[in-house]
Amino acid sequence: MATPLTSSQALSALRAAGLRVVEVRDWRNHNRAGHGAWGPMNGVVIHHTGDYSSQSQMVDLCYTGFSGLPGPLCHTVIDKAGTCHMVGWGRANHAGLGDGDVLQAVIDERALPADNEANTDGNSHFYGTELINAGDGKDPWPEAQVDAAARWAAALCRAHGWTERSVIGHKEWQPGKPDPTFSMDAFRARVAKYLKGGPSGGKPTPSAPAFPGTSAFGPGKVNDFILQLGQALVRKGYGRHYKVGPSRDWGEADRQNVADFQRAQGWSGSDADGYPGPETWRRLFS
Repeated sequence: MATPLTSSQALSALRAAGLRVVEVRDWRNHNRAGHGAWGPMNGVVIHHTGDYSSQSQMVDLCYTGFSGLPGPLCHTVIDKAGTCHMVGWGRANHAGLGDGDVLQAVIDERALPADNEANTDGNSHFYGTELINAGDGKDPWPEAQVDAAARWAAALCRAHGWTERSVIGHKEWQPGKPDPTFSMDAFRARVAKYLKGGPSGGKPTPSAPAFPGTSAFGPGKVNDFILQLGQALVRKGYGRHYKVGPSRDWGEADRQNVADFQRAQGWSGSDADGYPGPETWRRLFS
């Protein structure tokens, strides 16, 4: 059992795991408070979305919900490229009623029994992520997406001191659910690998490229350093102002994203003007 992570704690844990994180609207305060408990927390549930028309449409749907089932419908939506879209924090409509014996097995961190009852509120005990997939056996599971989901689960488990046994599929929780369509045993083995390897999964962190100097950035500048900067911002989860993505051309979106990152370091005033200096550069690539 554990006290739920705050939104800031969760965000820090996910970014420390090397995940690309996008913050959707007012996700930190978007939840189903007043409609049941939130905590104590015992584990995480992996879902897939089912049929979808576009990835952006599905992110919006998971944020808003629909008639009869208000959002958020999970805490994080993970798209095909492995980007984690934060759509809510707090109680969310994702797990529904499931098997109390399964919950006890998760708490005990032992092998799961068959889920043959729907007698326990899972929304109060589990974090949930939706992986964008039609679930029809034809829609592929890109490695980047499954890998990001495993890192997401491992990051939350690490924050609570849980093992991979605290990770379950929706199909293992609620009778009749098919999601996700991949093997949860194989998925838990991947989570265990990342828990053993540390926040970044045991992969060495690349050293920061040398800072090119402040003259490389600003209106009218075009170079590879601007592209490197943008790519690092996206990796750290600070790319929300890009409409297409990073490029070699400096633009206002670059400045705004850099300013977001600088303010997240606790800086203000001229230290958060959106123009990278040596310390901004070092932290972006650390």
